[in-house]
Amino acid sequence: MLIALPAVAQKKAPKPSKYDTLVTLSTPLGDIKMLLYEDTPLHRANFLKLVGEKFYDGLLFHRVIQGFMIQGGDPNSRNAQPNQRLGAGGGDMKRIPAEFRPNRYHKKGVLAAARDGNPEKASSACQFYLVQGKTIGEGELQNFAQSGHKYTNEQIQTYKTIGGTPSLDMGYTAFGEVIEGIEVIDKIASQPTKPDDRPVKDIQMSITYQKMKKTDITKKYKYVYPESVKPAPKKEKKDKK
Repeated sequence: MLIALPAVAQKKAPKPSKYDTLVTLSTPLGDIKMLLYEDTPLHRANFLKLVGEKFYDGLLFHRVIQGFMIQGGDPNSRNAQPNQRLGAGGGDMKRIPAEFRPNRYHKKGVLAAARDGNPEKASSACQFYLVQGKTIGEGELQNFAQSGHKYTNEQIQTYKTIGGTPSLDMGYTAFGEVIEGIEVIDKIASQPTKPDDRPVKDIQMSITYQKMKKTDITKKYKYVYPESVKPAPKKEKKDKK
């Protein structure tokens, strides 16, 4: 005799939030506005937690390589001496598991997590970098594809026109991007550096965040979200006869 089992209710996918978190990274050379990706939730939550704790305030961009990226977030850089070697700080903090996404790639302006050589490619809990990179031709781009990863036409065009560092794709977690102030990356990257890539003149940072409606972000910064966040159309009133 067959016994009918009760139907299992299907969970509905959560509706996309109408709000986002706008991150502002301030430097002596200007401000950078960023958004964090929702499909890299571990990195997003960790970064916002540190920002809320003011962890980054007073830290330096300690590694700057023109045509590549600018890196910061080493806690040892706070009040660092002029000749102090930096880059190893934060190793006592728990790493963040890698969140590689084929749609998240290292175009110019991307925010990504630094890491050491651990085999899992887990991210540093605090150190990050912003991509500057350079323009890449389509033929050269295919040399960077990792483990059968194929670039979309949109990604190819972005690397050809805006540029980036495709050698880092699917090897380091990209978890956000600049929506205003991308020229500040160029300003920082152009600063004179020492042999260890630390800027001769210290470049301090502070980071804050605020909640904003996605529609307001789109209107002010021209950022287009993957999902539609348009308000529901108003129902037309029928004329009474």
